[in-house]
Amino acid sequence: MDHLAAQKDSETTSEEYLRVLRRRTLILSALPFALLISAFLAVFIGTAGPLGPGVIDQEGHHERISFGDAIDAILNAHGDWPYDYHAVFWDVRIPRVLLAGLVGAALACSGTAMQAVFRNPMADPFIVGVSSGASLGAVVVEVTGLGALVAIGTIMSPVFAFITALVTVLVVYSLGTVRGRVYVDTLLLSGVAVAAFLSALVSFLIYFAHLEYHRIIFWLLGSLAQATWPAVATVALAVGVGSMLIFLFSRDLNALLLGEETAHNLGADPEFLKTLMLVVAAVMTSAAVAFTGVIGFIGLIIPHMMRIAVGADHRILLPSATLAGATFLILADSVARTVISPNALPVGIITALSGGPFFLYLLRRSRTESER
Repeated sequence: MDHLAAQKDSETTSEEYLRVLRRRTLILSALPFALLISAFLAVFIGTAGPLGPGVIDQEGHHERISFGDAIDAILNAHGDWPYDYHAVFWDVRIPRVLLAGLVGAALACSGTAMQAVFRNPMADPFIVGVSSGASLGAVVVEVTGLGALVAIGTIMSPVFAFITALVTVLVVYSLGTVRGRVYVDTLLLSGVAVAAFLSALVSFLIYFAHLEYHRIIFWLLGSLAQATWPAVATVALAVGVGSMLIFLFSRDLNALLLGEETAHNLGADPEFLKTLMLVVAAVMTSAAVAFTGVIGFIGLIIPHMMRIAVGADHRILLPSATLAGATFLILADSVARTVISPNALPVGIITALSGGPFFLYLLRRSRTESER
């Protein structure tokens, strides 16, 4: 009888494993198609369409370009279209959609790595002060007038934001490191303290410089309105190299979840791994926010959602979260561009409206589980 019961339990376990494996495979296989479909649709979403509210003519009717004309405008430089749609697609919409996908992928991938390092599902890429550091750099450019310089003014804000973000991470890392060992609890507290100080400094500069807030509000709230091909190329390089490095250490991240001592016994180097993940995540996140501003909650909610869907194995979780993050931000930006058309909301508002309630859910769930 015991033998039959053990055999039955073994068969049940095997069936459960196969069911979970099929679900994970299905989700991971579906995510690239979801990304492609969302990107395709986002390219055609706009004020004049073919998807969108349309342009109001003199008679009060909504006019929009057809799908056929839109596709022809993408493929050809000239045609019988009511707008210069070739330039609209190639200079505005396509770079914006690509940048949204890259930034979403960078934040989600970085957030997954940070949650593994801190062994906390509520960690995100901004936990070490990246957002506050980047905000300081952007505000300094506005206050000093560097953004008005001829020829190089447009790149000053991203450059300063990237530099100050990395410097902030370096300061937080040094505060959280003692004799070559990274203490994640000290790192977390240092990140919170430094971020609070820099946020106060940003508010101080805006107030005493009499800077009109609307000039920088889109950057502080996160916006893809300034998407350009150089920005796409820069972020693509950071995301490509950074995500590949994180993927290569997915097994070590799995071991780190079991504790530093266990990870060391399994052949991983916890100190090297924590330092590498912090550096890579910081560079990816800094490159992303340098061009788009602070887009919150993606690095928090996407990794946790995908962890629920595919499990905690980083060999599957990392690519799933990266693809889902790209898809989510593309869709969020599409909503931001059309919800109050012809104006556009900062996409950070949409992600915050989505992520805020989910963050509260995480807090409630973690407290409920701890009480059991």
